[in-house]
Amino acid sequence: MSSAILLIAHGSRRPAANADLLEVARRLGERRPGELIEVAYLELAEPDIPTGARRCVERGAREVRLLPWFLSAGAHVRDDLERYRREFTELYDGVRFACCPPLGIDELMIDVLQKRLDEADGGAKLSASDLAS
Repeated sequence: MSSAILLIAHGSRRPAANADLLEVARRLGERRPGELIEVAYLELAEPDIPTGARRCVERGAREVRLLPWFLSAGAHVRDDLERYRREFTELYDGVRFACCPPLGIDELMIDVLQKRLDEADGGAKLSASDLAS
């Protein structure tokens, strides 16, 4: 295996919240057959990011893309993940580590927000007059 995806979430004390990342990884794997995918959490859950990176390298990855399951490029993405990228590059000679952008602003994200609003509304769309009252 020459490349890997290290899918990274913040982590939670709630196991059900952490399980979401495993489902995301499974679904991503369906779309990227043959590609190595590992998960890791920044804090509060295991495996942590160094463990996830080590697993990628042990499984033969020569390139590891750190893929954040974060909405925006806040401190965790810009600082923490970049720091890990530098550390892993020094630690694993001959393995390339790259940081992917966060989910960010994308038309698909707006679609998801619209879907969640519709679900909360029971599928009914609110009109301007509904909002004014």
